[in-house]
This record gives sequence, C-alpha cells and structure tokens, in this order.
Amino acid sequence: MEILKVILFAFAVLAVGIFGIAVRIVFLKGGKFVNTHVGGNKYLKRQKIHCAQTQDKMEQRDAWRKVKFNNATIASDIKVGK
Repeated sequence: MEILKVILFAFAVLAVGIFGIAVRIVFLKGGKFVNTHVGGNKYLKRQKIHCAQTQDKMEQRDAWRKVKFNNATIASDIKVGK
C-alpha cells in the first residue's frame, strides 16, 4: 500500500511539472518553448561562441577554402610548355 502512495505522489508531481511547462505554450499568444540552444543565447553570440556543430562546420569551411586556395596557387605556379 505504501508503494502505491509513492507512485501516486510521483505521478502527481510529474503531472504538475508537465502542466507548468504546457501553460506557457497553450495559454500565451505565440507561446513556444524557450530556446535553450547555445545559438539562441544573445550573450554568447556577442562573444562569438557557437555550439560544437556550428564551430565544426565553420572550421571545415575554412579548411576547405584553404585547400582550394593552396591548390589554385600551386596550379598557377606550374608552367606549361617550357
């Protein structure tokens, strides 16, 4: 019988928590979940801090540009027909 009380109490606490989260979405006009992603934080944006995926994408893009630039430089150094 005691375990039933514990389960019901846990269920009630969980239900109150879910209801609290849903209040913002359901009852506020244009309500939606808060953006907790690093990219949605204006203070981190000011410091140019991004999430790991974005930083990886930026590094890969920069590395690709360096490779393309280096290959173009090497190709222009080759003298054809002399």
